[in-house]
Amino acid sequence: MRSLSGELATSTLKRLDDELPWYRDMPPGRRSAVGLVAQAGITSFISWFDDPKSTPWIAADVFGAAPRELLRSVSLQQTLQLIRITVEVVEHRVGDDATLREAILLYSREIAFAAADVYARAAEARGLWDARLEALVVDSILTGEYDSELPSRIAALGWNGHGAVCVLVGTAPRMLDVDQLRRTARHLDSDVLIGVQGSRLVLVIGRVDPPEDPDSESRDQLAFLEIAKALEPGFGAGHLVLGHEVPTLLDAAKSARAALAGFAVARSWRNAPRPTLSDDLLPERAFAGDSLARGTLINRIYKPLQAHSKELLTTLWCYLDNGRSLEATARELFVHPNTVRYRLKRISEVIGYDATGAREALILQSALIVGSIADAPDRPQRG
Repeated sequence: MRSLSGELATSTLKRLDDELPWYRDMPPGRRSAVGLVAQAGITSFISWFDDPKSTPWIAADVFGAAPRELLRSVSLQQTLQLIRITVEVVEHRVGDDATLREAILLYSREIAFAAADVYARAAEARGLWDARLEALVVDSILTGEYDSELPSRIAALGWNGHGAVCVLVGTAPRMLDVDQLRRTARHLDSDVLIGVQGSRLVLVIGRVDPPEDPDSESRDQLAFLEIAKALEPGFGAGHLVLGHEVPTLLDAAKSARAALAGFAVARSWRNAPRPTLSDDLLPERAFAGDSLARGTLINRIYKPLQAHSKELLTTLWCYLDNGRSLEATARELFVHPNTVRYRLKRISEVIGYDATGAREALILQSALIVGSIADAPDRPQRG
């Protein structure tokens, strides 16, 4: 057997080149590394067959000959193909010797288990590394402290999202099922980055292109709120807040800031839905000192009304101050109630909020308050 080791190695490499296209397409350096693994396997088998009582650590004995990068370029399936061809070459050469055949079967089984163990350890190490890298990326998004390496870190995680993203913040469950969250996201044609910070669970959600299937009809993209509703069972009890949509993942810090600010004050809205849009919590966020919420209220509601018509702004003030009473507002403005109705409709068309609804009326009144404060002239300083 020792005299045949060189011949067996040569025959094995020839079979690999004839039968495995992936081996033929490899660069010369990696082909040489694969050959070393095959040679080490044959040499280790001969040593073990010579003294079965000595049980070498097969994984280190055989796969230790391969450089570390070979593990990333050769899949487990390809490794098993390599083992199968090597075993077939050795079996063909030894002929009908029953003792040798039995030894080959036993040793090839151990080799297969050793290969599975090597890849399992590598997958576990990669999983731990990916988890740490993902936590680092999510933390960078939450803090808004980016550096030039963030895009490469996101790419290393295999992020498939493109275009707009949203950040979803809620309470972490006692037993977090990360795989279930990712499966749910894939079924919704989306991708997620997952981070746990203390008792909070943070998801960065992005859309992905659906798989091409000529037999299926094209699907419309789901709204982020619908995706958040489907992911809701993966969170623990408590409030769930979805930040506003931003154009790219690198802008996700803005959505994260809004979602975190909304999550901090969501308990102040007694009937808050689950999930809640962070923009639906603008009044509570503004009262808590969130400058982003104050700016949103001013720029989205107060300034557009002010620029469009002072008449509409005055009507909204009167309507809200009079407890949303059309008659009382009409009396104060000396107009017909139908005129008030018309102006309220115009307000809704201009800013997208309906002042007749209780929740939206609160948002509008908050916008008027913070807008008027921002418009107040500076007090003259005492000399």
